[in-house]
Amino acid sequence: MGDVQAKRVRPGSIDAEVAGRAVRRIKDYLMQYPEQPTVQVVGEHGDEGPLILPREAVSLLAFILAQAAEGRGVTVIPSDAELTTQQAADMLNVSRPYVIKLLETGEIPFRLIGKHRRITFEDLQEYKRRDDAKRRAAADELAALGQELGI
Repeated sequence: MGDVQAKRVRPGSIDAEVAGRAVRRIKDYLMQYPEQPTVQVVGEHGDEGPLILPREAVSLLAFILAQAAEGRGVTVIPSDAELTTQQAADMLNVSRPYVIKLLETGEIPFRLIGKHRRITFEDLQEYKRRDDAKRRAAADELAALGQELGI
């Protein structure tokens, strides 16, 4: 594990029309060959054989292209990537001091590299899932209470 090796595509940096056409062709192919574990890409130039891609990689590419067709940006992060406290704060849309509090109280596991805290992407996602579930439960409880009180 090391520093995050993320690949980011900024909103609008991929032509939306080209992305839309490509994603439609990929989805058609995947639907036409649902059991196929690989996808062969044949180029128009050269004598080399087709490029063989894993189906999951092609599905991920289709997702990225679908987002680009909608004008959205995308970031791909390896699941074992380690994040800085600032990167974790940005992903959770909270302040860095708040993330540090979550780490120090044991809400999110971390490790120290020298004086620097590192959080795995998987641990951050697990915290986010737990936090989202708590928020949904609280909202449901509030809705039930509101119904009981007739508000």
